[in-house]
Amino acid sequence: MERIAIIGCGISGMTLAKRLSEAGIAAEIFEKESKPGGIARGFKAEGWKDSVEFFYHHWFQKDDDLLGLIDELGLKDCVKFRTPKTVMFHKGKFYRFDTIPAALVYPGLGYGIHKIRFGLAGVFLRLTKNWQELEKVTAKEWMTKYAGEFAYKTMWEPMMVGKFGTEYADQVNMAWLWARIYSRSTSLGTFDGGMQDLFDNFAEHLQKQGTAIRFNTAVKSICKNPDSKFEVITADGKYSNFDKVIVTTSPQSMLGLSDQLPDSYRQQLEALKHLGAVVLCVRLKKPLSPQGYYWYNLPKNEGFPFLALVEHTNFIPKERYNNETIVYAGDYLPHGHEYFKLGEQELLEKLIPGFRKINPDFSEDWIIDVRKFAADYAQPVPFVNHSRAIPDMKTPLEGLYFISMSQIYPWDRGMNFAVRWANDLAGNIIQS
Repeated sequence: MERIAIIGCGISGMTLAKRLSEAGIAAEIFEKESKPGGIARGFKAEGWKDSVEFFYHHWFQKDDDLLGLIDELGLKDCVKFRTPKTVMFHKGKFYRFDTIPAALVYPGLGYGIHKIRFGLAGVFLRLTKNWQELEKVTAKEWMTKYAGEFAYKTMWEPMMVGKFGTEYADQVNMAWLWARIYSRSTSLGTFDGGMQDLFDNFAEHLQKQGTAIRFNTAVKSICKNPDSKFEVITADGKYSNFDKVIVTTSPQSMLGLSDQLPDSYRQQLEALKHLGAVVLCVRLKKPLSPQGYYWYNLPKNEGFPFLALVEHTNFIPKERYNNETIVYAGDYLPHGHEYFKLGEQELLEKLIPGFRKINPDFSEDWIIDVRKFAADYAQPVPFVNHSRAIPDMKTPLEGLYFISMSQIYPWDRGMNFAVRWANDLAGNIIQS
């Protein structure tokens, strides 16, 4: 029987293992963490019925690949969709921006021709599927030309700067922005019990299928021997005789795992740019948003010290969390940013002024607990014609494969497309 090693027990790695196992191929997963889920894994405090993710996640109604997988696992009834409130900040106030009527009256888009151009551009982007043409120009160029400079400056530029920083905001291609508009819904989904429950159930399903999952096992290197078999070297030993290896981690991690990759492929990996993420998850005694808002889009040029504030318990009832309020303050940041180095309390002190801008009554004695989470690889940066720069999932080293967020393009990360790409890769390996 063919044996395949999978590096990483996130949704991609587990989907690959499921498909390969169904085809009679023995898969073995190596995971450096103590539990499955990758960047979407979570934690549960004492007294909570549900877990929360380290980095906030939700699903969309069009996420057919992910929802289909959950159905296969017999867990469809655990998926719940709700329509929480999303707001935009404009001239000192928050305005709803989660329905068409709300968008029509949002003052940040101006009136008359500005709003008409914005609306027509949005309709076109919801209808077109020709993202290949859109990746030839930047989001700034396309939106300025068709939606108008006013709409771009007031609506899209703050989001692009918040997401990619001033270094990359003007260089991101329009296909990336199209994908966000085309695929998303105002109704958002999650998993009863928290997403960690989904991952735990998925891992248990795989183990019952015969897939070995080695938790707390960081892979140091991968080596292909003269007999064309692979060795996976970890801190606690060597695992041999794999016919193929699939790496589901970051491009930088991939570079460090194999020195047998040819220079041309290594150069492709090195050329991929990305940002990290820092999130502070705060447990409070009182709601931060009296209006019940879930997602705050926050422009940094207004002095907010983070990109988004997410009041999770205005999406999932706080009764699931012992009546606590769960708030995330998160940002995508370049490597070396001071937030990566700060401790939890130090970071909290930086972010509290932002909490008070949202709710002037906020008091530090509301705080029950604070947890900081950081990831070096969280947001790939897609430049113009990015599709030409994406490394093939089948590397030039025969039998070695690589799948990452940087290849899930033009889509913006997301579990749904991780499942789709994993299904495709598994199908190609099975047929080869």
